[in-house]
Amino acid sequence: MPPNAHVPVPRATAWDRAAITVLGGAGCALSYDALQQMAIAIHVRPALTYLFPAVVDGFIAYGIRALLVLRTAPFRARLYVWTLFTTATAASIWANALHAIRLNQQTRTTGLHLGNTTVGILSTLAPLALAGAVHLHILITRHDAPAAQVPVPRPTETAQHPDSAPATDEPPAQDAEAEEAPSGQSPVEHARAEEHPAAIPDESVRRIGRPPSAELDDLLALARPVFAAHENPTRAVVRNRVRAAGHTIAEDRLTQIMTALRREQPGL
Repeated sequence: MPPNAHVPVPRATAWDRAAITVLGGAGCALSYDALQQMAIAIHVRPALTYLFPAVVDGFIAYGIRALLVLRTAPFRARLYVWTLFTTATAASIWANALHAIRLNQQTRTTGLHLGNTTVGILSTLAPLALAGAVHLHILITRHDAPAAQVPVPRPTETAQHPDSAPATDEPPAQDAEAEEAPSGQSPVEHARAEEHPAAIPDESVRRIGRPPSAELDDLLALARPVFAAHENPTRAVVRNRVRAAGHTIAEDRLTQIMTALRREQPGL
């Protein structure tokens, strides 16, 4: 059979349910007869003897249902249900076995005569058949229940207004000074750093990374005319001028150039 072949799941038919009902009914009838005679033996009024087997075997039947329903309940609740179910089952088994043994002791037949132990064990089959039939009926009903249909979320479609602009991957435009601020530093902090510049690092200090494409003096000579031509020169203006000359410039070197040019023109 191919690995992806769908195997149909067998479903219970009406005959299955009928068989379980017959088995449970037969076990209930046999246990009912024995327990009703035990009710007479414990001096229950004849008009109420039918209630004794209903109470004992009723706890067995519904105890199984309660155990399945409360399987995820707190431990104390499950312990209470297990106690009721165990007590009712033990009482029914003991009463059926005692009833069969006492009758076996009082009966004298010329035919087949079984021992008390055998009679007692066989008499317990009726309450056990009742409990097993109820359990099977609950399991089959739960197996045949239609599986809950989990709604599959559909992919949401983004409705675009006809007048709205198409979405692009470009980030929103920002202020020129904000874009030119070094990474991890706000524009305000960057402006304060330029107003109160620190000493220009010594060129003899070993640099980490790609070496500069031009000396600091050469870059200052390139940036000085464009710096003086603008009333409020920005880092972007100086950077564009250096790159237009075919050089690369890092943010640290650009800060050095801006600091040196502002020192040359204190009025800015």
